[in-house]
Amino acid sequence: MRQNLAASLLFLCVFASKGFSQFRKYSNEFLNIGAGARGLAMGSAQVASVKDATAGYWNPAGLVGVKDNLNVAAMHAEYFAGIGKYEYAAIAAPVQDNKRTLGFSFLRFAVDDIPNTLYLVQPDGSVNYNNIETFSSADYAFLLSFAQNIKDTEKKKISFGINAKVIYRKVGHFATAWGFGIDAGLQMHGDKWHAGIVARDLTSTFNAWTFKFTEREKQVLYLTNNDIPVRSTELTAPRLVIGGGYNFPISKSFSLMAEASADLTFDGKRNTIVSSSAVSIDPHIGLEAGIKDVFFVRAGITNFQRALADDDTLNQKKVWIYQPSLGAGVKIKNFMLDYAFTNLANQNNPLYTHVFSIRFNIVNNKKNKH
Repeated sequence: MRQNLAASLLFLCVFASKGFSQFRKYSNEFLNIGAGARGLAMGSAQVASVKDATAGYWNPAGLVGVKDNLNVAAMHAEYFAGIGKYEYAAIAAPVQDNKRTLGFSFLRFAVDDIPNTLYLVQPDGSVNYNNIETFSSADYAFLLSFAQNIKDTEKKKISFGINAKVIYRKVGHFATAWGFGIDAGLQMHGDKWHAGIVARDLTSTFNAWTFKFTEREKQVLYLTNNDIPVRSTELTAPRLVIGGGYNFPISKSFSLMAEASADLTFDGKRNTIVSSSAVSIDPHIGLEAGIKDVFFVRAGITNFQRALADDDTLNQKKVWIYQPSLGAGVKIKNFMLDYAFTNLANQNNPLYTHVFSIRFNIVNNKKNKH
């Protein structure tokens, strides 16, 4: 059963990506930022070990880790001195005696107060700054998740999960888009090991764009030699995420878990460690140390790329860069506070941001008493 499910996910992901020339390589990128400070601190290496409400984002199969009570997660982050704002919230509810779990996730990434300079220059050539108006560009995603246990014994646990996602994007009053897609995942746990696989945008996620311009705006665009778009469709190619983790037995009060995963894309060469026309591979590495299951320290590395060296004036020397991250967490009964100190660029660029997120259980007292 395990081999058949994993093989099916791999086949569907590769098969759906055929004809990748029709896809946009970097589409719906706001869905690749991450969710929750734990995952961001661990370099986005989550597909194998995640087992709370954030699993709706990382691997829906991990939602079966939510037992007995509702689990809620929320995060707020700001990038580039508050220019970009990222909101995330999720809830997971176990049903049928913890055999199945339902989840819902919400994501929003927005840039506000963007200047609209269409009317900055008036017909006589003069500049009138009073004509500048502002607008927002916002991306939304709604994920409805379902997860179910396939096998649940003391020595081995296997679960399957699926996401149905709706995407809404809006750029001022100029453009809107609706998109739909499906993710599917598998997660396995042994005594000390974890494994996971997710096929994201399994059937190819599409965004159908529509554009609205006033006659005056069309005239300005025409006079400035700009195209006036009417309607377009943006396709997101499938990707496969494979990961594994291991719990190292240290002591009863101290735990150490290491996890590594890799994004496999099939839409042509990307700037990743493995880059080819057939497949590109982007790895993620994360560590989590726990003390008495109360205090946690985390670290991770992700986004390995080849870039021009800063000290190379001839623009010929390339070096490997990566994004490091650190984090911590504290658990107080049913409440978890997580923190991540993560990089937006690379190890030599000080574009760091602070991310806080919370996770907590809404306890069902009647059920627990019973």
